[in-house]
Amino acid sequence: MKKELLKQIIRDFHVSPLPALKRRTLQVPTATGKIITLVGVRRSGKTSSLFNLIEDLLKQGVPMDRILYINFEDERLDLKAEELDLLLQAYQELYPDAHVEGCYFFFDEIQNINGWDKFVRRLYDKGTKNIYITGSNARFLSSEIATSLRGRTISYEVFPLSFSEYLSFKDIVPDVNSSKSIAQINHQLGVYLKHGGFPEVIGYDDALRNRVLQEYFNVMIYRDLLERYEIKNLPALKFFLKRIMSSATKQVSVNNIYNELKSSGFKIGKTQLYDNLEACVNIYMAQILKKHTNSLVDRELGEKKIYAIDNGLLNAIDYKFSDDTGKSLEQTVYLELKRREKDICFFKDKSECDFIVKHGPDVTEAIQVTVTLSDEKTRKREIKGLMECCREFGLQKGLIITLDSLEEFELDGIKISVEPLYRWLLV
Repeated sequence: MKKELLKQIIRDFHVSPLPALKRRTLQVPTATGKIITLVGVRRSGKTSSLFNLIEDLLKQGVPMDRILYINFEDERLDLKAEELDLLLQAYQELYPDAHVEGCYFFFDEIQNINGWDKFVRRLYDKGTKNIYITGSNARFLSSEIATSLRGRTISYEVFPLSFSEYLSFKDIVPDVNSSKSIAQINHQLGVYLKHGGFPEVIGYDDALRNRVLQEYFNVMIYRDLLERYEIKNLPALKFFLKRIMSSATKQVSVNNIYNELKSSGFKIGKTQLYDNLEACVNIYMAQILKKHTNSLVDRELGEKKIYAIDNGLLNAIDYKFSDDTGKSLEQTVYLELKRREKDICFFKDKSECDFIVKHGPDVTEAIQVTVTLSDEKTRKREIKGLMECCREFGLQKGLIITLDSLEEFELDGIKISVEPLYRWLLV
């Protein structure tokens, strides 16, 4: 019965046209001999990236019947790990002339099946080298990859749209040398800062966008956290998550949240809250930024900041966020640095610097983020933190990203560049 259903699913995909999709900037190779893994938050575009790859293969002359795509979130499927071989049986009965070794396998959200890694390992070791996997849980994927699939994979993180991709999705070609184009860019940047980059909601009106993003949040709670992590206390979980998300760009204290929950009458252990935070990070709802220190122990146990995976998601669940331009700016810079695969921390001593970029053990960049430098008190604070950071790591230059300022000056032998956000994102 299950084999016949799998045949139907495989055949339905083969006879249906691929959806017309915009291209992302992520370049995923098709001839590495490795298992390619795409990981990231739900609805960030992982499936679309697979379809882009399939489209490329078809253009290269690969027949559609040599491509097998399965979405393991299809509610019709109820497979166990030991039944995954039914996939191959169903495929080979449909296409008896096909050699599995030469086929391309696309397994979407395969993490839903416990023990999936052994099936993929067996498929790979038998000679099939064209395997692509997506997942929205960093822990479930990384643990299996680190054991059964060690040395056989290349992983890519998929984020919601960058600002450059956002403009492309709206068919806007930016020209940073044109005042007319810059005005249009800044208008769109205002929308992007507030509503983020989840591909599906681009072009939706405010009411529909918020409804869809709130639904994303609920799916993460019920399917990813309650089901997979077996978290029992739903009211406490919701309180915790909203408290975490409202702390975006700030240092997070689980101990403080524990005390708030306790004083509000919730019964939950502190260890459970730490587990909740780890789960929240694993499903890409939020990410942690650690304070720079040369001590590995201090880095793990020391101060940490929290960042949401998307401004729009944050705005949909925290009504105060849309009024905080500074927070949305810092969120946007953080996410762009992660998209660029930068190794980042924050610096804090007598003063603070929002981001430092590392290359191996060396600090190579120092970045401050602020809405404006027009206020003298703000200007002194931001420059002081940047200068202290540059001196600490022997940097000859530092960067301040603002909403719309552009200037350059030198102070005590350190060159300070002030750049508007749109320019930093696009140039």
